[in-house]
Amino acid sequence: MLRRLWRWREDRALARLHLEEHWDAIAASWPPAARYRGAARARLRDTALRFLLRKQFVPGADLELNDRMRMLVATMAAVPVLGLDLDWYRGWSSVVIYETAFVPDGEWEDEFGIVHAAHEPLSGEAWPQGPVILSWADILAAGGQEGYNVVIHEMAHKLDMLADGPNGAPPLHRDMSPAHWRRTFTAAWDRLHQAAEQNRPLPVDPYALEDSGEFFAVLSECFFEAPERLATSLPEVFAQLSAFYRQDPRSGSLRSVGTF
Repeated sequence: MLRRLWRWREDRALARLHLEEHWDAIAASWPPAARYRGAARARLRDTALRFLLRKQFVPGADLELNDRMRMLVATMAAVPVLGLDLDWYRGWSSVVIYETAFVPDGEWEDEFGIVHAAHEPLSGEAWPQGPVILSWADILAAGGQEGYNVVIHEMAHKLDMLADGPNGAPPLHRDMSPAHWRRTFTAAWDRLHQAAEQNRPLPVDPYALEDSGEFFAVLSECFFEAPERLATSLPEVFAQLSAFYRQDPRSGSLRSVGTF
């Protein structure tokens, strides 16, 4: 009963947003969004608007956020959960956006208990139970042939964190095999590492080889931004990501909403 009441209130709030102009322009200009048609396109719009309602957008430093900027980020964030549900983004509430790359303020502890201070500028960052932090300049770099998308990258980290942290093993659906997932991604990791050691070109950003969490996030970027390339170069990885995200971004087709 409470959930139905909450949904009714959200529906009323959606009706007051009046962001159709921004949505239409974004859906036409960002290639991954333009692939969706019919019911999938309507679902993307609805999911993006609900993301706007559920997350607080916070400007970093002196950046001035407007409705079109928020709508673009919300649309990009909606794509990974389009075949899932917005509840997969549970446990956090804020999106912080800086004008350009930012230097994180804080320290982190690695798996060996060593505390590190980060001083390198970042284009994006996501923490368990914390906000997603993004660079607007890097957000605008999406939609090209490189398969780059910082919003999708950080949202993939958030999905990954739902299980045992950002280790490249998000919670899988009941009809998926964790063992097959591990074998597929391990084989792809080994293959790309070998290619990198031999100075051969990689089908994805070399940053994927930083660790298993970045591997999943970078491959997720490529899955949505350059799906044909990923399907050709790493077909078994593409199949696993398609099963996890419950969609095929080459055609904009969705499967049933996933559960875990």
